[in-house]
Amino acid sequence: MADEAKAKGNAAFAAGNFTDAINHFTEAISLSPTNHVLYSNRSAAYASVNKFTESLTDAEKTVELKPDWSKGYSRLGAAYLGLKRYNDAVLAYKKGLEIDPNNEVLKSGLADAQSAQGRSRGSPFGDAFSGPEMWAKLTSDPSTRAYLQQPDFVRMMQDIQKNPNNLNLYLNDQRVMQAFGVLLGVKLDTRMPEEDAEMKEASLERKRPAECEPVKEDKWAGHKSQPEPQPRPEPMEVSEEEELKERKVLALKEKEAGNAAYKKKDFETAIQHYTKAIELDDADISFLTNRAAVYLEIGKV
Repeated sequence: MADEAKAKGNAAFAAGNFTDAINHFTEAISLSPTNHVLYSNRSAAYASVNKFTESLTDAEKTVELKPDWSKGYSRLGAAYLGLKRYNDAVLAYKKGLEIDPNNEVLKSGLADAQSAQGRSRGSPFGDAFSGPEMWAKLTSDPSTRAYLQQPDFVRMMQDIQKNPNNLNLYLNDQRVMQAFGVLLGVKLDTRMPEEDAEMKEASLERKRPAECEPVKEDKWAGHKSQPEPQPRPEPMEVSEEEELKERKVLALKEKEAGNAAYKKKDFETAIQHYTKAIELDDADISFLTNRAAVYLEIGKV
């Protein structure tokens, strides 16, 4: 019975009827749940309809049942490639080639994975979300560690890990943006407004001039002595607060220039303007997210 369902699945797959093929392979698996070939075939069928998460699950089961079968790693690599997990795809294809060094399918798959890996590294966050390194970074950083206890945050990060383009769906979540900053090594200003107020007050206290000392009496002359001449004050410097305001204004101008370039699809220029805005004011997350959007746009080309 399992062989009959498998044969129907193979015929449907060959005819391009991938949904029917999935159904037939599923029936065959229910009848023969330890047959690694059936999981491999269904993995290929899932990949053909871009259901790469399901394809990966079947590929992993294939390798679990038959770890010395090179085709299982070919399925594994293809699923990872579809999920844009390029590092994992490279490792899977290399593992398969260790078993079968002359396998042309594995060689071709490895070349594709390495090419995609190289393209993804063209942006500063191409592989920021890939592999276990992401979770290690979020766990080790005090600003994001607690988020890992929140199921909705974990689900969002898993979704982004599967497809970095999904970052656009969560740009309004401050936790995601904080995690994004940690993964990119970008310092974000997370001070609360109360803390800013305290720091400004302390700064004003330091800059407040000392109270005037009382005028000394001249006991010999019987009259008040003339105050000693004071040194000429240095030219007034721009205060830190004024300098900060000026930097913010300049940063917003860079952002506007970046937005204009983005609308014209001049992505390289847009990136330059957003980068300059970040250098001027790294506390404004919008500059970072705008640049991220440009990199994602480039990744779609």
